[in-house]
Amino acid sequence: MNLYEFQAKEILARHGVPIPAGHVAESATDAEARANELPGEKFAVKAQIHAGGRGIAGGVRLAATPRNVRAIAEEMIGSRLVTEQTRKDGEEIKSVYVEAAVDSEFDLFVAVLVDQATGELTIIGSKSGGVDFEKQVKLDPDIVVSLPVSLDGTFSQSDGKAFLSKLGLEGELAERCREVLSALARVFVKIDASLVEVNPLTITKDNQLLAVDAKITLDNNARFRHPEFDLMAAESVIDEVEMRAQKDEINLVRMDGNIGMVTNGAGLALATQDILMDAGGKPANFMDIRTTATSLQVARGIGLLLADPKIKVLLINVHGGGMTTCDTVVEALAFANAHADRKLPVVFRAAGQNADYARMLLKDRRIAHEPVDSISDAVKRAIALAA
Repeated sequence: MNLYEFQAKEILARHGVPIPAGHVAESATDAEARANELPGEKFAVKAQIHAGGRGIAGGVRLAATPRNVRAIAEEMIGSRLVTEQTRKDGEEIKSVYVEAAVDSEFDLFVAVLVDQATGELTIIGSKSGGVDFEKQVKLDPDIVVSLPVSLDGTFSQSDGKAFLSKLGLEGELAERCREVLSALARVFVKIDASLVEVNPLTITKDNQLLAVDAKITLDNNARFRHPEFDLMAAESVIDEVEMRAQKDEINLVRMDGNIGMVTNGAGLALATQDILMDAGGKPANFMDIRTTATSLQVARGIGLLLADPKIKVLLINVHGGGMTTCDTVVEALAFANAHADRKLPVVFRAAGQNADYARMLLKDRRIAHEPVDSISDAVKRAIALAA
């Protein structure tokens, strides 16, 4: 679950991370009133959405007066912001964050995450932070440096010193930044996050260190340990279809393509999606059927895809194992088809436990489908049917 910027900053501030003064506002009138409470003569008005890339898309704007803050908030609230990380129709802005503007000397990027290559907790950083950070990394990955972190959120003094030196920090400023990094790592461990990011971590012209923007992603698999986030979850803008899938033990993320993907296991789902996109196809969704899902729950998940008018074909790629066998998915498909208002072409590829039985069931249930043996063949056929 992604948190809004103001929620992330509230958490970081409670753990000692310095942030600029700011308030969330749900109306233009409230935004103006909040600006009047802030120090300084310039303000930043920030659209509160879960996707990144707001600055480039016009979701972060400067204002010279509280009245100007009100005018900007009036334009933003109720509109939809489209960024590189939203779907084509963007995300609705229901609130803005009004913040005292910061006079930056230079910007850093820092984040705490799990290194996918090593499986270890890591802090990454760069002295090239700011709105263009992602583009800069694509051009030169070497601008990012890393700091290994123990599972308790600590790191060695020598490793920390070397890391900060690579960021261009020395002396008292480096020590203050080390404290910020320690706080970020502690937050990551304490709340079971999958990402804690500050971009930019700004050094101001008067030598302050401030987290000007913050992003926190919580690990949904650990949500049961954190009832304190239930209210935040209730306030989050969650796609209705994705939320219904979650209730049926299915991780579903909707995308903009026309090929509906039915897969079990996040690794298989991502691999199928990558192969599909490399071949020129457009996935309509990411799907990971959890091992705890029953055939009825899977059927409801498939039903969500059948009800999506932009989907032209179902690409089913499953590997039987653990609690989810291949025949479970076929039984789900049969149930979903029987209760759906429309049928879609089905490309079916299965391997692992009960794969042969699943193929037999498809014929027994008289489900129209095209069987294939490999993922690449499945992808090619799905793309052809979706054309």
